[in-house]
Amino acid sequence: MALPNETQRGTSQSLKALLGLRDLVYSGEVAPGERLTEISVSERLGLSRTPVRAALARLGREGILEAIPSGGYAVRTFTAADVHDAIELRGVLEGTAARLAAERGVSCSDIDAFKAIVRRLDTIVGTTPAELDFSAYVSANAQFHDMLAVLSGSKVLQREIEHVLHLPFAGPSAFLNAQTDMPEFRTSLISGQAQHRAIAHAIEMREGARAEAVAREHARLARLNLDVVIRDSALAERVPGLRLVSG
Repeated sequence: MALPNETQRGTSQSLKALLGLRDLVYSGEVAPGERLTEISVSERLGLSRTPVRAALARLGREGILEAIPSGGYAVRTFTAADVHDAIELRGVLEGTAARLAAERGVSCSDIDAFKAIVRRLDTIVGTTPAELDFSAYVSANAQFHDMLAVLSGSKVLQREIEHVLHLPFAGPSAFLNAQTDMPEFRTSLISGQAQHRAIAHAIEMREGARAEAVAREHARLARLNLDVVIRDSALAERVPGLRLVSG
């Protein structure tokens, strides 16, 4: 039987392998179609083969890698339509989470915590463009979306949202880092933040249909950001992982 510290070490190595492999793929360090094996990835990440094997299988199940007959995996390519569909699916799932949270009701402490995240985002977005702490925004934005899933009260829904967030560029802050110098970036942040406030308010007021509709519309901002970046080659260069996306 594994000792607690051995179990923790194994979990840590598994997480490092998973995050490291995702970074290899999304950073553009691994080319589309490039063959990945347990040995090659282990050497790149400086990890043993066991956690790397699990990470390769995990990304295979997520559809980011595909098994090849000769052994190992290859990095998949995606169409813009694939990414659009992933973003749309996130909107459907998060919309359902918002509706369930509103209809089932959440505790006062939970809604207060949710609104505290919204206020933190208000503070970040309310700064001047030059003072904007983008890392803080991405962190607080992730907390908002993570808590939205939790507020649904559905473990099944939480699991499916976590899965879709691992699809290429389906995350709530996807592509924003490429647009920080654009006027459209500021507009996108302000619009998104207004939707954050509306979602929280609808859940608090137990307005399920409104909560769902705003959450689904909120996800479409990521799709608009994708379209802006894809149309501008200079912006696309700031997102190395976009080389995985074909026309």
